This record gives sequence, C-alpha cells and structure tokens, in this order.
Amino acid sequence: MARVKRGNVARKRRNKILRLAKGFKGSNGTLFRTANQRVMKALCNAYRDRRRRKRDFRRLWIARINAAARINGMSYSRLIGGLKKADIRLNRKMLSQLALLDPQSFSEVVTSAKN
Repeated sequence: MARVKRGNVARKRRNKILRLAKGFKGSNGTLFRTANQRVMKALCNAYRDRRRRKRDFRRLWIARINAAARINGMSYSRLIGGLKKADIRLNRKMLSQLALLDPQSFSEVVTSAKN
C-alpha cells in the first residue's frame, strides 16, 4: 500500500483547533495535543451551558420577583397564583424588569393580584 502524506490536510486540521484555542493559557493555546483536549472540553461546556443559561436566568428572575413581592407584603407563589386568577399575562422576565426598574408599577401589579 502506498504511503499517504497528509501535509496540507493535517496542517489545516491542526490550525483549525489552534484557532479555536486562541487565548487559552499556557500550552493549552499553543501545543496541539493539549489545545485539542481543551477545545473539546470547552465545546462540551459551551453546549451544556447554552441550555443551563435559560435555567439560570429563570432562577434569577424568580429571586428578584420574590424579593420585590415580599417588600409589597406578598410571597412569590401567592403573587403568581393571583396573577393567573386575575388573567394578567406577564412573564417572569418582564415582572423582574418591572420589579427592578419601576417598583411603583410593580406594586400596582401586586395589588391587582391581591384582589
């Protein structure tokens, strides 16, 4: 069987990995083997964290809404239940923005949820 020289293909493959590893510390950004391991790990983490980001933001919004609701004398679960009964369709992101940036209108939302 004839010998295959992979010069161009192998160099392109390695350079692609090294481009992805640009900015990594030490050998992780310069040596191919370690860079390859770090890049594979980084891509796994990126895939996982794209899904995790959605959960993390929802947790943050709920924590903000809960804190603001308690200032207005109501718990988070009672607030959400009251909003559903009053047919006020505000998602958690918008509620947390209201609580953060416009506390006056958030307290009006809370009073409408109480009734």
